[in-house]
Amino acid sequence: MDINWLEWLGYLASLIVLISLLMSSILKLRWINMIGSGLFSLYGFLIGALPVGIMNLGIVFINLYYLVKLYRAKSDEALQ
Repeated sequence: MDINWLEWLGYLASLIVLISLLMSSILKLRWINMIGSGLFSLYGFLIGALPVGIMNLGIVFINLYYLVKLYRAKSDEALQ
């Protein structure tokens, strides 16, 4: 069984997304999931699977949106 580096990238992305779902902190979950989804997006584009690449890129942006909201809420809380 010969596994190339692209397959390893896919396995790594899967593992990171799986680990993200174990987080009790939503902040950690979002960060780790964003990294895993980013790798999955890269993997999808590299293997020519546009639906995989586009969907995971969308997940990256969703995570980024909510991370910005979380950090802004923390910042607003500190100002009060």
